[in-house]
Amino acid sequence: MMRGIADTDLRDDLRSDSALREALQASAAAGRLSNDEIRAMRAARRRRTVSVAAIALVAVVGFGGWRQWMIPTPTAPAVALHFGTKPGETRVVELADGSSIQLGGGSRVDVNLGPDRREVRLEAGEAYFDVAHDPSKSFTVRAGATDVRVLGTAFNLNLTQEQVGLAVYRGAVRFAGASAGKQVVTAGYRTRFHQGRIDSPVHFDPMQPDWRLGWLDTAGMTLGDLVEVLDRQGGPSIAPPPPALAGIAVSGRFRLDNSGQLLDAIGSANGFHVRREAHRLVIGP
Repeated sequence: MMRGIADTDLRDDLRSDSALREALQASAAAGRLSNDEIRAMRAARRRRTVSVAAIALVAVVGFGGWRQWMIPTPTAPAVALHFGTKPGETRVVELADGSSIQLGGGSRVDVNLGPDRREVRLEAGEAYFDVAHDPSKSFTVRAGATDVRVLGTAFNLNLTQEQVGLAVYRGAVRFAGASAGKQVVTAGYRTRFHQGRIDSPVHFDPMQPDWRLGWLDTAGMTLGDLVEVLDRQGGPSIAPPPPALAGIAVSGRFRLDNSGQLLDAIGSANGFHVRREAHRLVIGP
């Protein structure tokens, strides 16, 4: 048994360090170690412990860096945004990708911008889309039973109960309808999805003012569609026309600043009149 070792810390070191214990046992035959020799051995042990800990720390940090390099950065989720306007209100929405959406009165859109795609749903009303070109991210707009796919272009969509109207102002889009195939529509042409089919595109002048400047081109619209569009403009509400009148075809360019006068003029040419009831317009035969 080793004698002359009264330091409590040293006894703890002996229990935990077999190398130190063996060295002391080996030297016991040579006689009692001096205090300086014992302290020197303890210092050497502590240096070994610090070195091992440092190596372990480097290994852990290195492994963590390797894991970070091996594991791909999680893909950012799509950002869902919702925008809307009241009747008579317009709004321009600037998107993070550089695109913009101008909403007409009484309109709503849902926007989802993801890392590899851009998706919009026109829930109600009318919107003019100016899409930033990005070949790596398609831009899709869904309206009713249709969808429009583009990379970079400008176009207008008008959603009513009877139809989805499309007019292309710049570039080209692919216009598809449920069970109706698809149609490529280029700048200066417009079409519509109506009664389960897509009409052949027809030419229009994109330089003429449209709803954004207070004008409405009713080509291809029925009286029912027209009333729905006019009702978004604010002012007195308009009751839906009776079924016998709702299907009347309406064609022409009109100002949007006075719904009552416009309906009076159209009624004179189509055999119906407009009755004022408080803050409401009612169409009758």
